[in-house]
Amino acid sequence: MTDATAPLAATPAAAPAGAARRARTRRTDTLLRIAILIAVLGAWEGLVRLFQVSPLMFAAPSEVYAAFVRGATRGLYWEHLGVTVFEMVAGLFIGASLGFLLGVTISEFERVGRLFFPYLVAIQSLPKVAVAPLVILWLGFDIQSKVVLVALITFFPVLINTMSGLAIVDAQRMDLMRILRASRWQTFRFVRLPSATPAIFAGLNVAVILALTGAIVAEFVGAQRGLGVLLLQAQANLDTAGMLVILVMLAAIGMTASTLVRRIERRATSWVSRRENTP
Repeated sequence: MTDATAPLAATPAAAPAGAARRARTRRTDTLLRIAILIAVLGAWEGLVRLFQVSPLMFAAPSEVYAAFVRGATRGLYWEHLGVTVFEMVAGLFIGASLGFLLGVTISEFERVGRLFFPYLVAIQSLPKVAVAPLVILWLGFDIQSKVVLVALITFFPVLINTMSGLAIVDAQRMDLMRILRASRWQTFRFVRLPSATPAIFAGLNVAVILALTGAIVAEFVGAQRGLGVLLLQAQANLDTAGMLVILVMLAAIGMTASTLVRRIERRATSWVSRRENTP
C-alpha cells in the first residue's frame, strides 16, 4: 500500500520544485546576458581607446551615449521613433492578417491555392527595394506608403507558415471528429487551427523582424519622418555616433517586439510542451 502511493505523494511537490528551478535558471540567464553586454561594451570602449580610432570611423560607447543624451534633450528622436514604430506595427498587423486569411483560404479550398498561389509567389519574389519607388509614387511620401511596403514584406512568412501548419494534422484527431460528425468549421476550430498555431507564430516571429527592416528600407527610399530619415541625415553629416544611436534604438525595438510576440505565443500555445531553456 505504501509503495503504491509513494509516487502519488511525491507528485505535488515536484511542480513547485520544477517552477523554482526554472525561476533560478531565468535569473541566471538574465545575469549572464547582462554580464555579456557589459563585457562587450567594455571591450568595445577599450579597443577604440587603445587603437585611437577616429570618431568619423567608429565611436566608443561613451560617445554614443553622449550623442543619445544630446539628441534626447533636444527631443530629436521621439517623434521619429513613434513614426517608425507605427509603420512597423500597422504594416505587420495588415500583412500578418492577410497572410493568415490567405493561408487559411488556400488550405481550405485547394482550387483557390492552385489558381492564386503562383501569383503570390511572383509578387513576393519582386525585390521590395525595387517596388518601393512605385508604391511611393502611387501613395506619396506619407506614412501610408510605408505601411503598405511593410505589409508586402510581412504577409508571406505568415502565409507560408499558416499553410504548412494547417497541412499537418493528427490523423487520430481527424478520425475522432469524423466519428463525432463534426462540421468543417468545428474541425478547423478544434483540431486544425490549434495544431497550426505553433507554425503560425513561427512565421509571425520572422515577420516581426522583417517589419522593422521594411519600415527602415521604405524610409530610405523616401520619407519625411522616421528613424530611417535620421539615419540618412547622420550619414550625410558624417555623424558616426549619431548613426550608432539609431542602430541601437532599432535593435532595442526589434528585441522588444520579438519578446512580445514570444510571450503571446507562450500564452496561445500553453498546451505545447517546451524545453526549459527556451528563451
